Amino acid sequence: MPLTRSFKETVQARAERDPAFRNELFREAVELLLTGDVKTGKAALRDYINATIGFEKLGAQTGKSPKNLMRMLSPSGNPQTGNLLAIIHELQRHEGIRLQVVERD
Repeated sequence: MPLTRSFKETVQARAERDPAFRNELFREAVELLLTGDVKTGKAALRDYINATIGFEKLGAQTGKSPKNLMRMLSPSGNPQTGNLLAIIHELQRHEGIRLQVVERD
């Protein structure tokens, strides 16, 4: 049987070497949240965090416990708006990007 990498390892490796891929993962997660697909949006945001900054560093930068951040973004988590926006703000700063809401036709 051939050895294969896990999906998580594959995404993390690509995110490390491809800034456009990282940015798209982040943008997609936020877009899912904004369109009301909170469950999938939180999962995508968790995947993005795990593939990039990690919960330890994000916790240090937001002043939140890494365990609390993980709990907020878990399937049963219900983060307060302020906490969710603080996470998104810090991820934008970390990535060096600024997301904007654009009206579609």
